[in-house]
Amino acid sequence: MNPPDERELERLRWDLESDRVERKRSASDRNKLRRNICALANDLPGHGLPGVIFIGVEDNDGSCAGATIDDELLTQLAGMKDDGNIIPVPSLIVQKHCLSGCEVAVIVVEPSRSPPVRYRGRVWVRVGPTVRAASAEEEQRLSERQRAGDLPFDRRPAPEASLEDLDLEYLESHYLSQAVAQEVLDDNRRSLDQQLQSLRLLAGETPTWGALLGLGKDPQGWVPGAYVQFLRIDGTEIVDPIRSQKELTGRLEDVLRQLDELLKLNISLRTEVAAGSLERRSPDYPVTALQQLARNAVMHRQYEGTNAPVRVYWYSDRVEIQNPGGLYGQVTPDNFGSGAVDYRNPLVAEIMHHLGFAQRFGFGVPLAKKTLDENGNPEPDFDFQPTRVAVTVWAIQ
Repeated sequence: MNPPDERELERLRWDLESDRVERKRSASDRNKLRRNICALANDLPGHGLPGVIFIGVEDNDGSCAGATIDDELLTQLAGMKDDGNIIPVPSLIVQKHCLSGCEVAVIVVEPSRSPPVRYRGRVWVRVGPTVRAASAEEEQRLSERQRAGDLPFDRRPAPEASLEDLDLEYLESHYLSQAVAQEVLDDNRRSLDQQLQSLRLLAGETPTWGALLGLGKDPQGWVPGAYVQFLRIDGTEIVDPIRSQKELTGRLEDVLRQLDELLKLNISLRTEVAAGSLERRSPDYPVTALQQLARNAVMHRQYEGTNAPVRVYWYSDRVEIQNPGGLYGQVTPDNFGSGAVDYRNPLVAEIMHHLGFAQRFGFGVPLAKKTLDENGNPEPDFDFQPTRVAVTVWAIQ
């Protein structure tokens, strides 16, 4: 993203007629800010240019409001991108500027390449100076908009698939209520096709690959490697006896719930006798850490061009989790696990979020490290290769 320079920001600040600009004297109402981010990301007029939110200027004339712009505020504003309220994750940057002697926080929002964007299940758009909920016709316009030809794999239509390949009963009874605000469903004037297109589950009349993975009747029939291979090994080497093995298949929710159950079943509690003969029981692994790392592997793995599964190999001294596909996009070995996020599979990430398996984006690895440290486990070891990412979690000593 190339943000506007100082001259362009000055021009936009005083352009009271622009529908690309929002002005706020403070950041006190974060809900309104998120609605504005959502609306600018949707770019209903089709400008193809970033929208700008100024914080610290008066809405009616752009004059300086004298707001305090500090690092804490900038961090909080930047965090709104990844807190799971705006789906798909918007592309934005937050900066502090001094414009004609006035300190302001500037949020620059790029038009989404995967509209419509929702805030808490509702599509918001900007019409002139007003931000409001989108009409059915406006949602349809956003759904049909093609911003780029390089759609990620899970957003592309699956050749030869049809609506009959989706589990529509599951979708209507379970998924829609998680993905769309209830008041929108209650006042629904959209056909099922329109709803699915709006959620990026249909491309025209064809299911996307992400829809087949998350809502399909037979996901592995379409993507053979879309499963988790679980091995419990009685020893520390791959050649040691196998105690149990499972192939976790089905829809994304089925795979993830089976995985949660297996992780919980295989954790052992260790008893320590402390001073005064008090017993303290601690797990050899915190289940939250293993869940976060395994879900991360399912979310960020490469699905296209490989039949390899996500692997969870549980040895007597460690758990190894491996997924096909190296690090993606802006994520590098240097910034991995420090909040940097990019998505090989944005629709898979969106579906996992709606189903409750990804509450916040970019939070999984830091949370795993934190819970491992609190439990007394060693630091996990990450191995990044061009064709895979692996993490080794060591049992508590």
